[in-house]
Amino acid sequence: MGADQQFCLRWNNFHSNITTAFESLRDDEDFVDITLACEGRQIKAHKMVLSACSPYFRSLLKDVTFANLTSILDFMYHGEVNVSHNELATFLKTAEALKVRGLAEDEKKKDSEGYNESSSPPISGRAP
Repeated sequence: MGADQQFCLRWNNFHSNITTAFESLRDDEDFVDITLACEGRQIKAHKMVLSACSPYFRSLLKDVTFANLTSILDFMYHGEVNVSHNELATFLKTAEALKVRGLAEDEKKKDSEGYNESSSPPISGRAP
């Protein structure tokens, strides 16, 4: 037997063990990292599971930082927000993924040149 010989080790009940482990993680709320709210109630979940099972959640949760989400909420509630130059690209990408009015493209309102008045927010270089 050579030192380069490889062995395949297989977990016989892998699928049933993983399913049981996922159920346990959800039931015990271990390692939850997102809270969803609907009809005035909340559900704790795991971003990884949501993303693996739903392209919608994957798109929604991908690359969303707390700072960007906070800034988007500020924009929604106040109609404006100050974003640093370093955060601007990810902020706008997040706004586009969430289809935030006033920040994201609105396909229905594009004119023949592809310009969208409401989705082109004025960006100024002025400091807050």
